[in-house]
Amino acid sequence: MKISEELLNKYNVPVPRYTSYPPANHFKDTFSDNDYLQILKSSNSGKPENIAIYIHIPFCEKICFYCGCNACSIGNGNMVEPYLDALRKEIEMVSQHIDRKRLVSQVHYGGGTPNSIDASSIRKLNDYLFSEFKFIDNPEIAIECNPAYLDKKYIDNLIDAGFNRFSLGIQDFDHEILRKVNRQPSAIPPSELVAYIKSESGNAGVNFDFIYGLPGQSVSSFTRTMQIAADIRPDRLVTFSYAHVPWLKKHQLILEKRGLPSAENKTNMFLSAYDLLKKSGYEPIGLDHFVLPTDDLFIALGEGTLHRNFQGYCTRKTTGQVYAFGVTAISQLEGGYSQNRKEIKDYISDIKSGKLPVERGCILSDEQKIARAVITEVMCNKKVSFSKIADEFNISAAILGSAIKIDDKALQGLDNDGLITYSGDRIEVTETGTFFIRNIAASLDREYKEKIQTYSKPV
Repeated sequence: MKISEELLNKYNVPVPRYTSYPPANHFKDTFSDNDYLQILKSSNSGKPENIAIYIHIPFCEKICFYCGCNACSIGNGNMVEPYLDALRKEIEMVSQHIDRKRLVSQVHYGGGTPNSIDASSIRKLNDYLFSEFKFIDNPEIAIECNPAYLDKKYIDNLIDAGFNRFSLGIQDFDHEILRKVNRQPSAIPPSELVAYIKSESGNAGVNFDFIYGLPGQSVSSFTRTMQIAADIRPDRLVTFSYAHVPWLKKHQLILEKRGLPSAENKTNMFLSAYDLLKKSGYEPIGLDHFVLPTDDLFIALGEGTLHRNFQGYCTRKTTGQVYAFGVTAISQLEGGYSQNRKEIKDYISDIKSGKLPVERGCILSDEQKIARAVITEVMCNKKVSFSKIADEFNISAAILGSAIKIDDKALQGLDNDGLITYSGDRIEVTETGTFFIRNIAASLDREYKEKIQTYSKPV
């Protein structure tokens, strides 16, 4: 795939990542715990019926300089037990409002670094979830891990705790590049790590996560990294574009001093990786995932049933309304979003006082629910039919047009630039358009306004 300099210059503008609609910067500080209770209770009659659970473990042994996540140093570890006690209490507080006839289809531990805490603590949390909720057959139980702190005993404990998907934050195989961003390499050779997880678990899913756009990376170095990854053959490979947001994450300023690649070099890193992975038998999914042809995500894409939440892409089988627990965690319910407190001490204090630890959120209007459906289809399945969405919501074309932005001139411009094919009712994203899929989604977003220090650039 080739991307011209003209296209790059035209479309490399700040746009949302659309992990939610509306994006998190639209959440309101006036959103209260009573508002959360409202959308929590109504979620029992909402779609999808299934439950997805997200557990946020914010602790890290040390903070990587590229990190844009909600993370903190574990320090001497004295906050871990109080935090985990509060986490379990929050689950108890929320679950009393969830219809227990509903089934859990997905559990995801993210961070931070979930494997920075003792595996027995994670096992206790899983045991509690398994005892309190009913699950579908073969649910996805996933955990993000930093392989620098992962040994075989810890893996054994996670497998015994029920995990069947492991996302390993490799980031790069070049140890010098990792040193520049304050990250350590895998403690066990990654090929051995994958083989061990597969053999001991009965073939659990394994993801490798990478970041491109870091100091010291070049097209040739990142291509070498992706060749190593393709040879190891994990089920999924994720190539995240480094999001430089130093106005939110001050530690990222260190990377400016160490030299960030140009937008052109960054683009060529992705394109080289894209071509290599396709030749190696991987299929592109969404804006940053590559999977083997037998993977459920690729099958779902072919069927037009791919979905996405803050935790990543998923199939309709594992899709659920997301009930999120822990500091900064965001619940994604049919009626809106609720984000927890950002400071651990505030979070624990709220829980101890019996208060839901709500920091901000939003209740969705009918128009926003329609827009969410349209943008989700574009971001996940790379196509959308306006008439089909109107039929699903039982609304007229006029109401649909008031919920999203349908600018024929702008859409025709995207068509002329080779990013989409546009027929008036239907949009399909081209292979080139996949690289700018966030821009395509933004073109349909009536609420989008370009803001320099709000969103990251696609490249």
